[in-house]
Amino acid sequence: MNILIEQGRVIDPKNAVDRENTSIFIVDGKIAGLGAAPAGFVAEQTLDARGCVVCPGLIDLGARLNSIEAELAAAVAGGVTTVVVPPDADPPLDEPELADRLVHRGEEIGKARVLPLGALTLGLKGERLSELAGLRKAGCIGFSQAKVPVVDTEALLRAMEYAATFDFPVFLHPQDYWLSRNGIAHGGEMASRLGLAGIPVAAETIAIATIVQLVRDTGCRVHLTRLSSAAGVHLVEQAMNEGLPISFDVGIHHLLLTENDIGFFNPHARFCPPLRTQHDRDGLSQAVVRGLAAICSDHTPVAADDKLLPFGEAKPGATGLEVLLPLTLNWAESAGVSLSDALARITCAPAAILGLASGSLAIGAAADICIFDPEESWPLTVDAIHSRGKNSPWLGYMMNGRVKRTLVGGKVVF
Repeated sequence: MNILIEQGRVIDPKNAVDRENTSIFIVDGKIAGLGAAPAGFVAEQTLDARGCVVCPGLIDLGARLNSIEAELAAAVAGGVTTVVVPPDADPPLDEPELADRLVHRGEEIGKARVLPLGALTLGLKGERLSELAGLRKAGCIGFSQAKVPVVDTEALLRAMEYAATFDFPVFLHPQDYWLSRNGIAHGGEMASRLGLAGIPVAAETIAIATIVQLVRDTGCRVHLTRLSSAAGVHLVEQAMNEGLPISFDVGIHHLLLTENDIGFFNPHARFCPPLRTQHDRDGLSQAVVRGLAAICSDHTPVAADDKLLPFGEAKPGATGLEVLLPLTLNWAESAGVSLSDALARITCAPAAILGLASGSLAIGAAADICIFDPEESWPLTVDAIHSRGKNSPWLGYMMNGRVKRTLVGGKVVF
């Protein structure tokens, strides 16, 4: 189908494009023209984008699909056109058949693109390697332990050696098991005051130091997920400056909240890794400002009953797909970041980490597009959330920036 998107502000960070009152022409699911119509173009569908920003579809590096239909609907409602899915499903994605089924189910639903991460070890137990080659053929973009640590460092070394042999990327959550196993909140003054068991920053930095050394030894490509501390950023930046194949992302919640947002044991503010200090938040923010890291939603839908429990028993996580864009805009305003640079952190930056050609509005690129009104405000209520998880520390708050249309492969899916 030929689609015309009329008179929007087109922002394509990857190609340094920021043009007012510009039209996009789509033919057979691909970008065919920007500003000027291709020869013989006749629009079969026209979308009015006046007053809106037209940008590449958002790419989320971490979103759990507890209910795939609802969560993919939440993704496109938030302008997210590609989601990377961690392997900690039930059962874990440790067999090619499971990954193949997830990819095909995503295609059947026809919303956002689904890129699964295969389980690095069988059952995520950190012992025996999964069938990595078979999982890769089944559509896995990389391999991960999700938030389950590999306690046996030798097992992690062997896994990384094998992955490096085939240039398979490995996604690791840097958190030392022994220092974090009983923790609930950041190990600091707030946790002490509330009587909560703490997780020190050392849990992250010790894990990062171990992973960095293993990368030196193996050459394995590693992406570190959801960094939470300024000290952790410093270690990773040193490794990047050394030329090691390491990248990382930051959850949007950690760019806007601190340990103080726990308040009086607010279960919506329980995350893994935990919210840390203002110093840590500033360090994470500066890393993203400088383009060292991508932003992700860390979308974790949690049942209402699991958030009604006391803070220490409540499941960590929050819904993130539908608020990734407005919260990123919120962060950008507070950090003094341009709209184009902010959008880069959730479009072309994650695409580069994944080795994808997406996250762009270049001629010939797949027409994965988000159209949003940057000025429209809307209340985040339970009824407004498409996800099965209605949990968010921003429930009742006003969000600035609303998605109007989402296209995946030239098809309007929202």
